[in-house]
Amino acid sequence: MSLTGTVLDHVREHRSGMVVDLAFAVIWVAVVSALFDVLSAPTWAYHVSLFAGVVAYFGFFASLESARDAQ
Repeated sequence: MSLTGTVLDHVREHRSGMVVDLAFAVIWVAVVSALFDVLSAPTWAYHVSLFAGVVAYFGFFASLESARDAQ
């Protein structure tokens, strides 16, 4: 199978998850950017807040999976 076919198969299998991941990332970056436009904070705090999105992503989806397993 060609690389293009492999990528298309992967996207077909994980389409909804990829959309959710993208939406979470876009919303997180938009909120952090809007917040730091209002505040006059140092650049390092902005970068730490953006990185906190990675932790928030994995924490949110881990707790969501845990809640689904509990039902």
